[in-house]
Amino acid sequence: MFPESKVSLFKQEDVMSNNGKIFLGIVTAAAAGAVIGLLFAPDKGEDTRGKMKKQVGDLADEVLKAIQKGKISLEDLKSQAVSKAGDLKDKARSKFEDLQDQADEAKQTAKQKVNEQLG
Repeated sequence: MFPESKVSLFKQEDVMSNNGKIFLGIVTAAAAGAVIGLLFAPDKGEDTRGKMKKQVGDLADEVLKAIQKGKISLEDLKSQAVSKAGDLKDKARSKFEDLQDQADEAKQTAKQKVNEQLG
């Protein structure tokens, strides 16, 4: 069971990593396109600077939203990992207690057999 959980977490990390790279590429391309478009636009310098400032602000907002979304995803992964760790701990404790009970039973059985043999 544990290897499956581990594989699942790694797959999610890979997807997040790939999504981050894709997002960064899109943001970079959008920023470059916006700057090039504004530089070649036939507006006055003041208008061009105002448009650039607005677009940079919009881009910054998008980046912040993506970062917040990434934080939420990381929090979800963390919560899942903590939950699975707790489940594994409980299963291990239960298995240990079962084995301990079996060992106690075997000990009692061995004592009874020894006592029967002795007399």
